Amino acid sequence: MSVQTPQKIAHGSATTLDQQSLKGAALLTVVIIAAILAGYHETTWSMVSIWERSDTFAHGFLIFPFSAYLIWEQRKYLSTFHPEPNPLALAVLGALGFGWLLATLASVQVFEQYFLIMMIPAAVWAILGTRMAWALAFPLAYLLLAVPFGDALIPPLIDFTADFTVRALQLTGIPVYREGSFFTIPSGNWSVVEACSGLRYLIASFTLGTLYAYLTYRSLKRRLAFIALSLIVPIIANGIRAYMIVMTGHLSDMRLAVGVDHLIYGWIFFGFVMLLLFWIGSFWREDDRENDNTEADPHPGSRFNQGSKGSLKGMVLTASAVLAIAFIWPVSAAYLENRFSRSTEPEIEIPGVSGKWETGTTQISDWRPKYIGAAAQFLQNYRGSSGSVDLYATYYRNQQQGTELINSENLLVPETQPHWRTIGESTRDILLSSQPVTIRQNQLHSPATNLLIWRWYWIGAEKTASPYMAKFILARNKLLGRGDDGAEIIIAARYEETPDEAVPVLQAFVDDMMPMMTKGLENAWER
Repeated sequence: MSVQTPQKIAHGSATTLDQQSLKGAALLTVVIIAAILAGYHETTWSMVSIWERSDTFAHGFLIFPFSAYLIWEQRKYLSTFHPEPNPLALAVLGALGFGWLLATLASVQVFEQYFLIMMIPAAVWAILGTRMAWALAFPLAYLLLAVPFGDALIPPLIDFTADFTVRALQLTGIPVYREGSFFTIPSGNWSVVEACSGLRYLIASFTLGTLYAYLTYRSLKRRLAFIALSLIVPIIANGIRAYMIVMTGHLSDMRLAVGVDHLIYGWIFFGFVMLLLFWIGSFWREDDRENDNTEADPHPGSRFNQGSKGSLKGMVLTASAVLAIAFIWPVSAAYLENRFSRSTEPEIEIPGVSGKWETGTTQISDWRPKYIGAAAQFLQNYRGSSGSVDLYATYYRNQQQGTELINSENLLVPETQPHWRTIGESTRDILLSSQPVTIRQNQLHSPATNLLIWRWYWIGAEKTASPYMAKFILARNKLLGRGDDGAEIIIAARYEETPDEAVPVLQAFVDDMMPMMTKGLENAWER
């Protein structure tokens, strides 16, 4: 007995030290995460500000508490692991930081936010090790839902909802005349706008559905199946909701469901659909038995009773490396932004071509695109033997978030525009300076005028219609010290019956005027 007592005491002391080590590692990790979020405060605040002002993304305030709760619930299981710092994660952290730098230079806010959030799992992986990070995989991955993502889904969601509603009305026997997302039935006019796209329902369903699947199921197949349903069901449900609202307005002679009340009806309907989805999902639940985490541990050798491989000193050194690598990129971004900023204001001058295109005094319509934060704008009408064309050039310099060339607030036709509407959008292959280029083509309609729009981006000597390629070129130019000047070129011509009537006019204008447009933009770039 006298021999066993010291052994028990020694074992108890080791366990106490292990527990203290784990608590110290957890506290250190939390401090490092907080430091990273503070060091990238502009990106962090960009997320918080969107949560504050947007009902669609207000759930972002709950994501971090939900993730913390999920981690807290696993504290007994996690106490069986010993932190093992992993230097390999530092390379991943560096790659994420470089991705953040490129996104910052290109002013792609959503990518900045994603790269920042992904730095958190990388930091946990580096400080606590692979096995601990694997055990925390879902709570850490769930943090990605804090990023306000989804604006890019609005156009396809609007198209689907309009297609679904129009088809359902036709099957009901109601005649429909449609132009883009606008349609008319005998009782009145309707349109599918951003608020009706169903994005809020989709994001809410996916956020709740993912959490429900994790808490309710143990099988990966069941989790993925339910998450897939949480994406599919709200899209279809929104189509049904839109159809029911239109039918309610139609059958009530446009007295019901034509104002804010149709949004209220929509949320009630959506709530019912989600309750039904969760109720059906509960029949296959697997959380009624105790979760045996030892079975889920792919590396049982990581437990305390197998010996400890990490040390507090090693974790501190790794944490210091995490901070050093993470903070390189905000400093680099500030240096590049300040070094290549220009104080001069660009000026655009694009004269006509003698004998072919003369400048006119009035535009072909009252339509104007909406652009914010432009350094210079150019609007001119040109008249030639083949017709009349309006040229819009919007030039940007020293681009920052909110005042950049490619921004969701830069619109051809805002929703608040009372007369103009977009009734078609596509791409078209044309020749610009004898080089094949794919441009974007839009059809605009007002009670008095139809316009065909061609547009593309000009960034230095490169031309592209893709906003993603334009962002990449801008980031590359800034990284290489070439500045961030860029412009969007828009040309518009009228047509009466079909858009093809305006194609020869626009093509003739591009053939004749492209050298003058290029020269005018290059002169602005050099100023």
